Amino acid sequence: MPDLAPGDVVTGVVEQIMPYGAFVRLQSGQKAMIHISQLSHKFIKSVDAVLQPQQEIKAKVIKIDERGRIDLSLKALEEPPAVPVQRMPRHMSAAASDEAVGSDDFEKKLSTFLKSSEEKISSLMNAKSGKGGRPPRRKGARP
Repeated sequence: MPDLAPGDVVTGVVEQIMPYGAFVRLQSGQKAMIHISQLSHKFIKSVDAVLQPQQEIKAKVIKIDERGRIDLSLKALEEPPAVPVQRMPRHMSAAASDEAVGSDDFEKKLSTFLKSSEEKISSLMNAKSGKGGRPPRRKGARP
């Protein structure tokens, strides 16, 4: 059996599909597993949406533990999804735009939160001190 190391790209055949991943028989005869989280960069609801029994696959070795168990990844061979770029006005530099958009947005959210929070606290205090609060406790009554 050839020695494998993390980073190697291997070929194998899917032998068994489980809810949490799939077991693959490598060309070397070794058995390996692909966890559902390593199938794709996208959300995968079920393993059989991506893999089928007897399907031949290429995967990257991501880990070999002390017991010799091999973990594979299809995701490691995919291009990561592109991060959407936020458009900015032409007159703003990238740094100025990030600061302006980020701080304005944050300040607005913070202001809205504080206002809402103060209203809720005020409402609770009024209810507690006025009508609608708990009735006074009687002497000798247990809590």
